Amino acid sequence: MKNENFLTKIVPLMLVFFTMGFIDLIGIATNYVKSDFNLSDTAANAFSIMVYLWFLVFSVPTGILMNKIGRKKTVLLSLIVTFIGLCVPFIVYSSLSMLLCFSLLGLGNTLMQVSLNPLLTNIVSRSKLPSYLTLGQFVKAIASFIAPIIAAQALIHYGNWKLLFPMFAVVTLIAAFYLYFTSIKEHVIEGKPSSFKGCVALLGDKFILILFFGILVHVGIDVGVNITAPKLLIERAEMALAEAGYATSLYFLFRTFGCFAGAFILAKFPLGNFFIFSVLLILLGILGLYFSFDTVTIYICVAVIGLGNSNIFPIIFSRALVYMPARNNEISGLMIMGIAGGAIFPLLMGVASDSLGGQIGAVIVLTICVTYLLFLTSQSRFIKQH
Repeated sequence: MKNENFLTKIVPLMLVFFTMGFIDLIGIATNYVKSDFNLSDTAANAFSIMVYLWFLVFSVPTGILMNKIGRKKTVLLSLIVTFIGLCVPFIVYSSLSMLLCFSLLGLGNTLMQVSLNPLLTNIVSRSKLPSYLTLGQFVKAIASFIAPIIAAQALIHYGNWKLLFPMFAVVTLIAAFYLYFTSIKEHVIEGKPSSFKGCVALLGDKFILILFFGILVHVGIDVGVNITAPKLLIERAEMALAEAGYATSLYFLFRTFGCFAGAFILAKFPLGNFFIFSVLLILLGILGLYFSFDTVTIYICVAVIGLGNSNIFPIIFSRALVYMPARNNEISGLMIMGIAGGAIFPLLMGVASDSLGGQIGAVIVLTICVTYLLFLTSQSRFIKQH
C-alpha cells in the first residue's frame, strides 16, 4: 500500500520532469531559425539568451515565491507558462514570435526547475535523493532526445518542423492536470521569510559558490554541444541541416542512457568517484572534437560528451541540497540560476566561431567549461562529502 501511494506521487513528478526536457528543443530550433531567417552564428546563438536569461533573473525570486505559495503551486504555474510558450510558434512564426516563444519557455523552465527538485524532497528520503534526481534527469533527457527526431520527421513528411510544438503543448497540459489532482504534503518552512538579498548572500559561502559555477559550466556544455554539434557536421562533413540535427538526438540518447545508468550507480557507489569518471569522459569527447573531421568521429565525440555530462547536474545539485537542507528553496533558486550558463557560453561560442571563421571557436569555449569541472574534481570537500 505504501509503495502504491509512493507511485501515485512519483509518476506525475516524473511526467513534469519530461516536460522539463522541452527546453532542450531550442538547440535544434535555433538551427532551423538560423536557416529560415538567414542569421549569423552570433545572432542565432543569441536566441538561447532569451531562454536562459530568465534563469539568471528569476531563479532566486522563484525560490522566494515558493516559500509563499508552495512548491506544487509553483510547478503548476511553470507548466501554464510553458504551455503558452509552446503555442506561440504554431500560431505565428517569425523571428519576433520565436523570441517570445523562447522567452516563455525559459521563464516556465526557470519556475519548473527551481520548484520541482525541492518538491521531490517531500516524497523521497535524503539518502535516495541523488538517485531520484538522476531518474528525473533520465526522463527529462528522453524529451530532449526525441525533439530533434520529431522536428526532422515533421519536416521530411509534412514540410513543417514546428509540429513538435503543439505535440509538446498537449503533453504539458496533461502533466498540469495530473499534478493538480495529486496530493503532496509539503514541509513547512520555519523562520522568517527569505529575502532576495538573503538568498544571494548564500553565494558568500565558498562551497555554494563553487557548486554554482559547476552548474553554470555544466549547462554551458549541455547547450553548447546541443547547438554546435549540427554545425560541426554541416561545416566539416557537409551535411544538410535535417540530417545534421540527428547529432543533437545522439547527444541526448547517450545522455539518456547515462542518466538511466546513473540512477542505479549513484544509489550504490560514491558520488565523488563517479563525478571524476564523468568529467574525464567529457574531457575526452571535447578534445576529440579538435581532431574530428568526418561524420563517424564527430558522432563518437558527441556521444562520449553526452554520456559524461549526463550525471553532473544531479550530483552537484544534490550536494547543494544536502549541504543546507533548511534552506532548500533558496539553494535551489541559486543553483538553477546557474542554468544561465546556457545563455552565456553559447553566445561566447557564437562570437568565437564568427571570429575564428569556424566551429573550432565553439570547441575552445567548451574546453574552458570542462576545465572548471576538472577543478571541481580537485576539491576534496566536494569529492569526499558523504
